[in-house]
Amino acid sequence: MLTLTTFLISGCSTVQKLDVFSTEVERAPLNLPNPETPKLEELRWTIITSENAAEVFAKMQEQGKDPVLFGLSDDDYELLSKNFAQIRTYMLQQGMTLEQYREYYESEKVDNKE
Repeated sequence: MLTLTTFLISGCSTVQKLDVFSTEVERAPLNLPNPETPKLEELRWTIITSENAAEVFAKMQEQGKDPVLFGLSDDDYELLSKNFAQIRTYMLQQGMTLEQYREYYESEKVDNKE
């Protein structure tokens, strides 16, 4: 037991003092390209009401198109518009975040210390 304690105490005496220093590391540029704006396909909306349904379907058959109906109520169309507005807002926020990262990582560091 005595030799174990002596060994532990003598082992601690050989620890050298650690010198801590800081070296400033220059920020590397991000080199991130701006995301490309999506190229969306052009859609053609056809409004079908109870008054024009037969006419619209007949016209589509004449054009060789399958008369298929994908419907939204006026309330659901409003929700669709709100969803697209939220997506647009999110994309704008992501673009601003990317710009802030670029500004932080790629701008010249200015010290106003006097």
